[in-house]
Amino acid sequence: MSRILVVEDESTIADAVLYALRADGLQAEHFLLGRPALARLRAQPFDVVILDVGLPDISGFELCRELRQFSEVPVVFLTARDGEVDRVVGLELGADDYVVKPFSPRELVARVRARLRRASSTQHALRESGDFSHDLGGQRIRYRGAWLPLTRYEYQLLAVLLGRPGAIFSREQLMDHVWRDAPETVDRTVDTHVKTLRAKLRQVAGDADPIQTHRGQGYSLKTSE
Repeated sequence: MSRILVVEDESTIADAVLYALRADGLQAEHFLLGRPALARLRAQPFDVVILDVGLPDISGFELCRELRQFSEVPVVFLTARDGEVDRVVGLELGADDYVVKPFSPRELVARVRARLRRASSTQHALRESGDFSHDLGGQRIRYRGAWLPLTRYEYQLLAVLLGRPGAIFSREQLMDHVWRDAPETVDRTVDTHVKTLRAKLRQVAGDADPIQTHRGQGYSLKTSE
C-alpha cells in the first residue's frame, strides 16, 4: 500500500485530505509542522509528499529545498497563492505538482495517483554496470553492494556519468545535464561535487577511484576497477 505524508497546518483541510486519501485505499500520515515532518522523511521513506507552502515553522519551499538534498520523493504543493512566481519557484525547487486552495480532495487524490503510476512504471528498472547498480525508479545508486547516501545533485551527476561509462563529459556538459534548473551555478560546482562523490565512493572501497579526471577535458567513469 502506498504511503503518503501530508504536511498541512490547517486541520480542516488536513482532515478532508486524509479522509479522501484513506477512502481511496492509501496510507496517510499527517504533520502540522514542517520540521517534524522533515525528520520523519529522513527516517522513513514515503511515496508522495503533500506539502503546504504556508507552514508556521518553516516555509514549504524551504522544506522542499532541504528534502531534495536527500530524497527525490514526488512533492505536491498546496498553496492559497496562485501567482506565477510562486508556481515557478515551487517547480524549480523540485516539486512535481501544484494545487491551489480551495481545491477538491478528489482531484488531489487523482493527482497523487498519477504520481504513483509514474513512479511505478520505472520502479523495477535496475541497470547493472560493473560495480554499479542504478535504481531508476528510486533514483539511487549502489556501489559494490552498498547504496550511496547521495544528495540530489550528486545523484544526478553520477547518473550522467554512469549513463555512458568511459565517455568524457566536460564541465559545461555536466552543468547542462545536472544544473539546468540552477543557471546561476558556476562550473567549479562540478569539481566540488566530484570531490564529495569520490569521498563517498572511497567510504565503500578505499582503494578505488572510478571517477577519472581528464585534464583540460572533463570527467569520465570506470564502472569496474
